[in-house]
Amino acid sequence: MAKKKVTAVIKLQCPAGKATPAPPIGPALGPHGVSAPQFVQQFNDRTKSMEAGLVIPVVITVFQDKSFTFILKTPPAAVLIKKAVGLEKGSGNPLKDKVAKLTQAQLEEIAKTKMPDINANDVEAAKKIVAGTARSMGVEVER
Repeated sequence: MAKKKVTAVIKLQCPAGKATPAPPIGPALGPHGVSAPQFVQQFNDRTKSMEAGLVIPVVITVFQDKSFTFILKTPPAAVLIKKAVGLEKGSGNPLKDKVAKLTQAQLEEIAKTKMPDINANDVEAAKKIVAGTARSMGVEVER
């Protein structure tokens, strides 16, 4: 079988189970000839087992015949940190104002969740990366 020619790679962040063809999905897919309702239905079907509304990055590969495939990634570290400590948003001044405290157990759980998509050889390296994200949000990391 001959390989299809890739015409575009689109990266989006969509809410799990609640995606709609409205912006930003529709306008991102429309110029490439991809059916937004078809993508949304497939995306929602694949994410229905996840927590509804959790932001999921997705990489969509569009082929010359207007067909597509997509890969789901793990939620962004910032989203997982906010969920773990119960925050709406991070600190406006993360160097001076600390808005929450992240425990080592929470840090390790987030690092294990992010392992498939993070550039780290082991969980300890992943924890350092996630801790850096937490500090940039004004979340204090327990030692």
